[in-house]
Amino acid sequence: MPRPIQAVVHLDALQHNLNIAKASAPNAEVYAVVKANAYGHGIERVYPAFQSADGFALLDLAEAECIRAIGWQGKILLLEGVFAADDLEVCANLNLNFSVHSQHQIEWLKHFQQINPDAKFDVYLKLNSGMNRLGFQAHEYVDIFKQLQALENVRSITHMTHFSDADGQRFGQEGIEYQYTLFQKITAPLAGQTSVSNSAAILRHHSNIQSDSVRSGIMLYGSSPDYPAHSIDDWNLKPGMSLRSEIIAIQHIQAGQSVGYGSNFIAEHEMRIGVVACGYADGYQRISQTGTPVLVDGVRTQTIGRVSMDMLTVDLTALPQTNIGSEVVLWGRSVHGTVLPIDEVAAGSGTVGYELMCAITARVPVQVET
Repeated sequence: MPRPIQAVVHLDALQHNLNIAKASAPNAEVYAVVKANAYGHGIERVYPAFQSADGFALLDLAEAECIRAIGWQGKILLLEGVFAADDLEVCANLNLNFSVHSQHQIEWLKHFQQINPDAKFDVYLKLNSGMNRLGFQAHEYVDIFKQLQALENVRSITHMTHFSDADGQRFGQEGIEYQYTLFQKITAPLAGQTSVSNSAAILRHHSNIQSDSVRSGIMLYGSSPDYPAHSIDDWNLKPGMSLRSEIIAIQHIQAGQSVGYGSNFIAEHEMRIGVVACGYADGYQRISQTGTPVLVDGVRTQTIGRVSMDMLTVDLTALPQTNIGSEVVLWGRSVHGTVLPIDEVAAGSGTVGYELMCAITARVPVQVET
């Protein structure tokens, strides 16, 4: 039989989470963000759950081609825009919208206008309001806007920015305040719609800001964008993925004995230890600390010792009913109905749910549940 580990993608949960995004931003178009192969879930797998979105937002042309090949005829937004002049031909053929965040992209548009004068684009002009990754500075934004307006191949311009701190605070202020104030000041006199809200802003701030389209990302997959301030239960989100395995061996150890590489866990008393078919070669974090939560037969316990390439160990001392073949949920939903949020597991290795989702490796089989 195959090794007993699998990732399960829950379409019902994904659709539920999209509905939460829609309810939280009732007056906006809701884009489903499916970059990074739908945050590790697989674009083809999640597509049935996200067909009611107003559009898809993603990163590169291959992902856009995938969505079009599946059958999506609606809006697609390239979040980082085009990476080369030749990409504009693909954008024209596939009817893609894209961000504009640098002068060289504008030069490519000017040149492409001469090559293909019939092509028309809907672009998202990005203001660098404080994230300091992509986008034009405030002092140059209006001039850039006028440059785009003058191009015959630019059909519409949407004003866009990205919040760095929508999940919390910055210098004692609400995380969006300083960026949104600047965004409003610069864009209010200009024609065009707006797109500013990510998952954290959708859930925490959307009633106080204007965003004609929103970009729902991590919330769709069942991770809280502002954990630990709020859990997925607080936002009524459901896990979009479960990583499940089984107990493959059981050890009984005495006080003073160690577990795993480096002997960094020493038992203080007699313990019953379960060995799980999951390791860092499957995408589970090697640096996860002893005490990281895990479900065994739907009951919460914890990991102990160092995670190895193919296995990890869990404490079964308080679970005498468990045996070889007992279900282990590393994160997500147990068949017994218990839920272990991915955010709690990520905290055990000092990271976020995003990274765990994206880290599932190719050797882990994936099952889709409706």
